[in-house]
Amino acid sequence: MNYDVIIVGGGASGIACAVSLINSGRHIKILLVEAGERLGKKLAATGNGQGNVSNADMTAAHFHGGNVGLAAKISCDNPFVYSSIFDCLFVIDESGRVYPSGKQASALVDGAMKTLKSYSALNLVTGEKVTEISRSGDLFKVNYGGKTDDARFIVLCTGGKAQKQFKTDGSAYKLATGFGHSLTPLYPSLVQIKTDTDKIKTLKGIRVDCEVCASVNGKPVKKVRGDVIFTEYGLSGNAIFSISPYIADKQSAEISLSFLPDISATEIENKIYSRKKRGYEILEILSGILHNQLGRAVVKSARGDSAKEITENLKRFNLKVAGTLGFDYAQVTKGGIDMSDVSDELESNLARNLFFAGEILDVDGDCGGYNLQWAFTSGAKVAENILKRL
Repeated sequence: MNYDVIIVGGGASGIACAVSLINSGRHIKILLVEAGERLGKKLAATGNGQGNVSNADMTAAHFHGGNVGLAAKISCDNPFVYSSIFDCLFVIDESGRVYPSGKQASALVDGAMKTLKSYSALNLVTGEKVTEISRSGDLFKVNYGGKTDDARFIVLCTGGKAQKQFKTDGSAYKLATGFGHSLTPLYPSLVQIKTDTDKIKTLKGIRVDCEVCASVNGKPVKKVRGDVIFTEYGLSGNAIFSISPYIADKQSAEISLSFLPDISATEIENKIYSRKKRGYEILEILSGILHNQLGRAVVKSARGDSAKEITENLKRFNLKVAGTLGFDYAQVTKGGIDMSDVSDELESNLARNLFFAGEILDVDGDCGGYNLQWAFTSGAKVAENILKRL
């Protein structure tokens, strides 16, 4: 069967592209092929199921990859794109994160599905993997589920390598490399961090609010404040997810935790000094100041047992990074299709009318809605550029 557009991948960027084409009001024959049993499964899980779709602070500083300027421009030019894709109301929390007002990510997918299913010129196929895309004259031939369909335009929205339970195991990159595209190195991002565990082996399950500074070769690269959760392998929590994009692809990285960020080092040092004078046992010197187990770990790993040395370790609790928990646990893939062979219209420079959107490209964002904003705006941008040619 002949289509105007075939979209491969029914995640956030594929949904955004399809809905944007439909919202144009033009009669466009679309085939949307999703390898999973239903569309938007990963989107329905985002933001701990609450749907963190964007962020009020949409700047280039929050994006990484091969063409940060283009990614930021596309994402910033249409900051409210989510409101044109999903028929609901949105709210912004105190951190600038944008959510549907009902705080239910699955409702976003349900709303998008209503739009897609109401459009008679859309053929939606789920549970089938596209195995090959080839070129025949001005048309692409797409093989899936034992069938072959033709289209003038192809949009690859297949995601990356993170979270293979969503059918994103990295195998779909071959659909692009088959046209000569190359991949940059791939790393898990927005992911838990493995560290040396000697200092934290008694801290599993403890959650603490602190400042986190990530350094590479001794040079600070990112500082955030938020929750850190100690685990048997290292560190988890929102603050760790936030710094992971800055060290996921680096060697010789280190994380420094600064506990009690709202209390000065001088005040803490004075309290420890007064407790020592009152006869506190050294391992209990931080009792009531920090979680007891954390306090003991800080005291044990300090250079000495003076009030100054204990305070210094409390404010700079350093852990060497040993890696990440890997792609199965990562929210996002760092790396992807090399942007040097992709135009500002997100079209392949190697195969005319082949477009890309979302995580398949070498673009990733910080934790807090930036990756979904990129997915939505890149999908909408591709739809806009296809509409100009149809």
